[in-house]
Amino acid sequence: MNRQELIDAMAAPSGEKAATADLLSAAPEIVGFDPLSQGQGAARTGRNPAPGAEIKIAAARTAKFTAGKTFWEAVNAS
Repeated sequence: MNRQELIDAMAAPSGEKAATADLLSAAPEIVGFDPLSQGQGAARTGRNPAPGAEIKIAAARTAKFTAGKTFWEAVNAS
């Protein structure tokens, strides 16, 4: 999904594409949130829970979110 597809999907309920684009542009500036990055999941062997048979799970790209220091401290405050 590219940026325009994301804007279209987010704006579908309201029809406000311009406002949605502005919101999406401001999102990286929210304090405590770092941008998403791409990771790589390794191929591995899993298990189908119904019959218990082993299956091969292919390698795949994943989205990684890193919490900023302010957000991390707020979540872990006791």
